Amino acid sequence: MSESNSRDETASHQSPEVETPRGVLAIRQVAMPANLNSGGNVFGGWLLAQMDLAGGITANDRAQGRVATVAITAMEFHLPVFAGDVLCCYADVTHVGTSSLTIHVQAWVHRRNGTDVDDLKVTEGDFVFVALEQDGSKRVVPQP
Repeated sequence: MSESNSRDETASHQSPEVETPRGVLAIRQVAMPANLNSGGNVFGGWLLAQMDLAGGITANDRAQGRVATVAITAMEFHLPVFAGDVLCCYADVTHVGTSSLTIHVQAWVHRRNGTDVDDLKVTEGDFVFVALEQDGSKRVVPQP
């Protein structure tokens, strides 16, 4: 038996690690034809906006008030999103500073292929928010 065949057999006997969404479900949205680019995939900007909304909801809850996005420090697009996919954005608070919060957002889709439903991670990124007073100045994030 060749070395490559041996590796293939070993891999087939191991159960694959099943990934699940990280964080809490913040929003769900159906990707519509109006959100598509000329290639038939959802615009990256639309997807980014949904993730920013999900992160903002989570940051607002944790900061107990107004927040604003100040940075996206990491972003990875894994798979395309198509019209009809149900986009589910999960958010997880990964860091709380004096006035800022970092939220890791994962975008998953329920992709309906006939009778099967596939749950696939399509995008993830780290969003940084700052807590704001009503006048727009920074404020301290309450500690738990």
